[in-house]
Amino acid sequence: MKKRNLLQRFIIILAVTLVGLYVVIGPHRRPKVSDFTLAGIKNTLQENIHLGLDLKGGSHLVMRVKVEEMLATMAKDNAAVAQKVAEDAGAKVSNANFDATNGYRFFLTVDDPAKVKAVEDEVAKKIDTREWVPSASGNTINWTLTGTAERDLGQQATEQAYKIIDNRINSVGVAEPTLQFHGAQGSHEILLQMPGIQDPGRVKNLLGQTSKLELVQVVDPRDPSPDAPQGGPQTAPTFNTEQEAIQALGGTVPPTRRVLQYAERDEPTTASNQPTDPNAQKPKKWVVVVSPAVVDGSELRNASAGQGRAGGDKYEIDFQLKQSGAEKFGPWTSSHINKNMGVVLNDEVKSIAYIKGPIYDSGQISGNFTKESADDLALTLRSGALPAKIEYTEERTVGPSLGADSIRSGVTASLVGLGMVVAFMLFYYKGSGINAVVALLLNMILMMAALVAIKATLTLPGIAGIILTIGMAVDSNVLIFERIREELRTGKTVPSAVEQGFARAFVTIIDTHVTTIISSLFLFVFGTGPIKGFAVTLVLGLLVNLFSAVYVSRTIFIWHLNQKGRRPDQLSI
Repeated sequence: MKKRNLLQRFIIILAVTLVGLYVVIGPHRRPKVSDFTLAGIKNTLQENIHLGLDLKGGSHLVMRVKVEEMLATMAKDNAAVAQKVAEDAGAKVSNANFDATNGYRFFLTVDDPAKVKAVEDEVAKKIDTREWVPSASGNTINWTLTGTAERDLGQQATEQAYKIIDNRINSVGVAEPTLQFHGAQGSHEILLQMPGIQDPGRVKNLLGQTSKLELVQVVDPRDPSPDAPQGGPQTAPTFNTEQEAIQALGGTVPPTRRVLQYAERDEPTTASNQPTDPNAQKPKKWVVVVSPAVVDGSELRNASAGQGRAGGDKYEIDFQLKQSGAEKFGPWTSSHINKNMGVVLNDEVKSIAYIKGPIYDSGQISGNFTKESADDLALTLRSGALPAKIEYTEERTVGPSLGADSIRSGVTASLVGLGMVVAFMLFYYKGSGINAVVALLLNMILMMAALVAIKATLTLPGIAGIILTIGMAVDSNVLIFERIREELRTGKTVPSAVEQGFARAFVTIIDTHVTTIISSLFLFVFGTGPIKGFAVTLVLGLLVNLFSAVYVSRTIFIWHLNQKGRRPDQLSI
């Protein structure tokens, strides 16, 4: 091979090695002088490699969402709605109640059997009869929750709880928490692992807090009469800073106003066929809203995303209010048509839309929603309105000393395994063993760099995957070296034997790696957290090994064969 091509190979290997080293031990922030000391490098390494619960210690919680209580509450609320509807229709109700002992149902009894059908039809306008199936017996009407709806609502409640937990755990700033659905389908369980958190009570207290949801009026602080009728939809004014919004109010915030941050959406648009960058961060905005809120989350019964009335790619959120909310919201929206309404969650405005018409117990939030963003906002609204209670079925704490012992044992096992493999390669393959050792060390560096780059969490099974990767990496070198030996025994020259050895061993290496990667992917897809950690490290190690055992090892052989003064038949293998 020409020296120019050999130089290109060395430059590529050197560049990859330096990048890998920097990713592993380099500071991923503005560097300080102390970062380049031995202690600084050690600290940076600990910062870059995220350790799992079994290595770092922390809290392990398995939670179950109590969907039974949520469904019973839903049946109770629907019974109140049915009673109000029946009375509005002129029927006298003698009994309205719910039952959650054997399935979920609500029922009411009217004094006049002739009005049963009319009441049933009116209730169907307020309650989804695809979920609550009506049946009449005499002057009593029963609405029973279907099995399909029970499963769907239970799963929906679990997803709501998952979103609440995810938001709250991230607000604590816990590094690399593990949050995932747990148990069999329909168990409604969620697993939470928080490395470094030794106080499960603090975690449980955080998760037990209630989300605060409000529907408010968004106003222009410079408008002297924000409640006066307008001729058309008004654009909600936004401000770049909180102080700018306060200044618009005259320098102080009166009791009837609040200044809140607006989490402005950056939706992809299809009108111009030029979608926006989903990763783009929009600057913070601030808006002024009226205080107190028109209704809050305790008065919201449900929210769901659906395709807009005009069709196409636009989506909107349908929401339903309880009777107490409808009695306040209806008159307010009637007198504020074309005004702006904001959806506030935990003192942050999530969405702003103008009011098209009167809204009583149900309405729509329209805007430039995609299906995903509409689903997310509907889930956020439901989370604030109908949070299902959580019970803890499993709770344990892993101490940091146990995690340190696991790290020490894992590192010792890795070093002992690496040392024995190096000794064997040097003894059995002589000078060519150095080639394998260099490729193996580079394999370890690049594998750790890959773990850091994808922000993977290193667990004890992950360390086992690293140790197994050492064996797989050496196995590739063994295949190549033995093939070179076979070619030398047939009388081929050293350059030809090296060339044929790599060419013929390459297919076998690819076969072994692909089959192992496929097996690892099944472990990752169907396994739990620790098994996934093992699969991730193994797959990364195998992919890196294709570079180190083939490209790097071959480059070293080529360099060796191009050395001046080397005998043509000389190769230590």
